[in-house]
Amino acid sequence: MRDVLEELLDWWQAGEEVALGTVVATWRSSPRQPGASMLVGPGGIAVGSVSGGCVEGAVYAVGEEVLDSGAPELHRYGISDDDATSVGLTCGGILDVYVEKVSPATFPELAQVAEDIAQGRPVAVATVVEHQDPEHVGRRMIVRPDAHSGSIGSPRADGAVVDDVRGLLAGGHSETLTYGPDGERRGEGMRVFASVHAPAPRMLVFGAIDFAAACARMGAFLGYTVTVCDARPVFATTSRFPDADEVVVDWPHRYLTHQLDEGRIDARTVICLLTHDPKFDVPLLEIALRIPEVAYVGAMGSRRTHEDRLARLREIGLQEEELARLFSPIGLDLGARTPEETAVSIAAEIIATRWGGRGERLSGTVGPIHHTAREEPAELPRHPSSLVDDPITT
Repeated sequence: MRDVLEELLDWWQAGEEVALGTVVATWRSSPRQPGASMLVGPGGIAVGSVSGGCVEGAVYAVGEEVLDSGAPELHRYGISDDDATSVGLTCGGILDVYVEKVSPATFPELAQVAEDIAQGRPVAVATVVEHQDPEHVGRRMIVRPDAHSGSIGSPRADGAVVDDVRGLLAGGHSETLTYGPDGERRGEGMRVFASVHAPAPRMLVFGAIDFAAACARMGAFLGYTVTVCDARPVFATTSRFPDADEVVVDWPHRYLTHQLDEGRIDARTVICLLTHDPKFDVPLLEIALRIPEVAYVGAMGSRRTHEDRLARLREIGLQEEELARLFSPIGLDLGARTPEETAVSIAAEIIATRWGGRGERLSGTVGPIHHTAREEPAELPRHPSSLVDDPITT
């Protein structure tokens, strides 16, 4: 929705009815990712793209139908055949497109959602795009990190969706979630598309060592925008850290101060200090541990290094409640030895800290376990306007 939000909001504010088509799931080599959108606006104006030109005509036709009927529709588009009249993706991909009517009456929360997006505040729109009861299709929730509104049908379903969508908000990506009809974790019957609007969270890795390379790789895998920072130019190079989004040559405490001044540190930022050198560690931690909203501050080192570090921080005036925010020695007790194993240990601690996990074996606990995404799409009713062949393996 973000890519067509300006036009959508203008028409919404004018009281117009608009058809919004959104890619809600993709498989294989699809040209656009979930969240890509197009509009069918007043006077038949088309804005945006869901496939780079392959199926826009079919989605446009569905949009006109939705504007007439008011009922949302979900369609799957797959590989086109040799028939010149067929509609499909020549790239070999498959995508699901959900088309709904948007107006002040159908989406009264749009202005506030748009304001959140404009201000950089994380927000997600969770919409039921498929349900065995057609009356549930189109129900919507607005989910923020600390609040939510609306309902998709029941407290059980709402709770499951809020939990999962907040996970997606933390990672900054959109996704279709599958549940049972009443939000059951295991089962099918309801699909909910979470349109997530949030910048990716940041991971700041200080210390250009081999452990930092593995940590950067793990951070990128988890969806973080990763920065590696070190004051030594011979070590802080992009060739040594290919998985980092940014490699900075600067003193760690000075770089962190600049990021704070620029407003680039928020409640989702994680800081991994891997230098275990007092001349780098202490000035940095003096700043990092006094940032109230930062999500995680971890520091590498032995227990002796940790005790020496605490003593130095106390000498410069840090209070016990500030020191208590430090995760050191960094990581969970996994018995890790290699840089890669250590990176897994650090990532596990960050995840546990974010969600309140205890790092125990799941086999020794009780309670729900989140489902995993499908590898292949489930069957959908075919629509006459798509004329798409059944998906085939390329």
